[in-house]
Amino acid sequence: MGQEIDRTRFTAEDFARFRRRVAAETEDLARRFARCPPEPDRYVAGFELEACLVRRDDLRPLPANTRFLARFDPALATAELAAFNVEFNTPPRALRGDCLRALHAHLADTLARARTLAAALDGDIVVCGILPTLREADLSLAHMSPLKRYQALNEQILALRGGAPLRLDIKGHSHLVTEHRDVMLEAAATSFQLHYKPPCRRVRAAYNASLLLSAPLVAAGANSPFLFGHDLWDETRIPLFEQSVEAGGYGATAHGPLHRVSFGTGYARHSILEVFRENVEHFPPLLPLLQDEAAGPYAHLRLHNGTLWRWNRPLVGLDADGTPHIRIEHRVLPGGPSVSDMIANAALYYGLVRHFEEIDCTRLEFALARDNFYQAARLGLDAHVTWLDGARYNLRHLLLRHLLPAARTGLEALRIDPDDRDHYLGIIEARVASRQNGARWQRRALPRCDGDFTELTRRYHAGQCADRPVHTWET
Repeated sequence: MGQEIDRTRFTAEDFARFRRRVAAETEDLARRFARCPPEPDRYVAGFELEACLVRRDDLRPLPANTRFLARFDPALATAELAAFNVEFNTPPRALRGDCLRALHAHLADTLARARTLAAALDGDIVVCGILPTLREADLSLAHMSPLKRYQALNEQILALRGGAPLRLDIKGHSHLVTEHRDVMLEAAATSFQLHYKPPCRRVRAAYNASLLLSAPLVAAGANSPFLFGHDLWDETRIPLFEQSVEAGGYGATAHGPLHRVSFGTGYARHSILEVFRENVEHFPPLLPLLQDEAAGPYAHLRLHNGTLWRWNRPLVGLDADGTPHIRIEHRVLPGGPSVSDMIANAALYYGLVRHFEEIDCTRLEFALARDNFYQAARLGLDAHVTWLDGARYNLRHLLLRHLLPAARTGLEALRIDPDDRDHYLGIIEARVASRQNGARWQRRALPRCDGDFTELTRRYHAGQCADRPVHTWET
C-alpha cells in the first residue's frame, strides 16, 4: 500500500486480469521457495513507525503531512491515510551485535529531525497508539491524504460492503458505538511494525511463533486505552483497526470469518505459501493495477498482499540485488510511549521469536492462540492465557517467569551485544513488574489531569521527548 497509483476507477476485466496475475505469481513463488537454497543463519531486522503531526499549542491533529514530507528525507518517511499521519522507516539491519542500539539511535535521530521540521510548521510529533486528543470529527475525508491510492481504497472497501457504513462497537471499561461512511477511522490507529527476516527454512516457524507470541507482546506494549474520550481496551487499536476497514472475502465469506484485518485463520502447517494462496482464493483485489517489469518480481502479489492486514503478515520483499525473500511483519504493537520502550519491545519480540521458532508452536490450538491475543489486547497484563503446556497463566507472571528468560536465550542465539540485551530486556522486566505499560500510565495520569486529554497528551509528550521508559514516568 506504500506505492501511489495512477487511477481510481476499474473495470471487471481489470479485476479479472489482476487476479490471474496474482494467481500465477503465487504459484511461481511457491515453486521458488519449495526448496530453500543453502544459506547462512543470517537474520535481518527493521521497522515502520506511524506517528501523528500535531499543533504545537493544543496537541490536536495537524493535517499538514504534504508540507512536512516535501521537506523530509523521502527514504525515511511517507504519507499515511490521514493528512496528520506520517510513517517513518529504517533501512534493514543485520540482527546481531549492536543492532538494537543502532535501531535506537536511528529512530531517535529521525524523530528529532522530524520534530525540528514540524516546529517550522508550528507543529510537533506525537507517537502513540491512539492520540488522546483525537476527535471523531478529525476523521473525515477532508483530512484524507491527497493520494489516489487512499481514495481508491476507500471506494473499494465501501463497494465490498455494498455501501453499508463502517460500524465501531467496542466494549471495554466503557462502550463506544459509532458509524462512518468512509475508512478514515483507520487513521486513528498508529503502529510500530517490526520486520523479521530469518533464513528461508525458518520462515514458516517464525510466522507460527509470531502468532503464538502476539498475546504477550500486545500486553507488554499496550498503549492505546482511549478513543474519542472513551476508556476501552488496553490496546483499543486492535478492535479499532479491525472494524474500521471491515470487509470479507468472496461471496458468502464476505459475512463470515475471513476478514482483511484479522489474526488469521490458522498456522502455516506445511509452508508459508499457504497464506499467499489464501490471499488468492478468498480475497478479491482492491487495487487491480497491472504492473510493468520496472515494478520488480511478484509486483501483483505484493500489491494484493498489501491490502490484507493480518496482525502477523508475511511479506515478499526484494534484496539489494533484486532477489526475492519472505519476511514476517509483526503488526500488533502500538507506537510509543518512548523510543526506549519501542526498542525494548523490539528486543522482546526478536528474542522470543528466535527462541520459539525452534519449538512446535502449533501444539497450542490456533483458536486458543487467537483467544489469547484478544484477551491480552483487552486486559493487558491482567489477562490470563493458555500456554503450550496447556496450563493457564496470568500474562504478567508468564512474562516474568518464562518469557523473559526465553527472550534472553533468543537474543543470545542472535549474538546481540550482551549489554544491549540486558538493557532492553531490563526495561521490559521493570515495566511488567511495575504493571506500568503505556495504557496503565495513561489511565493513572488522566485523573491527575482533571480528565483533560490535552494535559494528558502534554505530559505524555514530555516523557516521550525525554526518552524515559514509561515505567519511570510519574503520573
